Amino acid sequence: MSRSGAVTFKGAPMTLAGQAVDAGQPAPDFTTHYFEGGMQTLTLADLKGKPTLISVVPSLDTGVCATQTKKFNDQLGELGDKVHAVTISADLPFAMNRFCGAESIKNLRVASDYQDRSFGKAYGTLIEELKIECRAVFVLAADGKVTYAQYVDEVTDEPDYETAIAELKKLAG
Repeated sequence: MSRSGAVTFKGAPMTLAGQAVDAGQPAPDFTTHYFEGGMQTLTLADLKGKPTLISVVPSLDTGVCATQTKKFNDQLGELGDKVHAVTISADLPFAMNRFCGAESIKNLRVASDYQDRSFGKAYGTLIEELKIECRAVFVLAADGKVTYAQYVDEVTDEPDYETAIAELKKLAG
């Protein structure tokens, strides 16, 4: 489902920065950060070579975002190393690591868009008024082409897990 240009947060209209990303187009480049033995960067180039699920959430410290991350983590287990999977938010990398440790998140990595909102601006997921990401899911082919994109209309609603995972499984063979 394509982005309409705005989403709502608890019913209030919000403005999304950047252009929507649609299935069929090359995935835009981005730079995010994660903490693993020191601060590291994660870019689009790091995800090429395998089908990729990108789960975008406002903050892992909220109920729906935690649920989304845990559900994708559970469903990704059977795909093993055939795919890349990442959750992106504007949370600090240290908070993201704490969440993953507490919730035993092992089938996807987390990356933070906190520094310059590079991902949010490139993928059209940055909520201008709040400076956090909206809820969205992208599936990329091994070559970086977007094959699935969902921007969830109401930020407090969950995404369509089944369709995203089905697309990822199709690409993973």
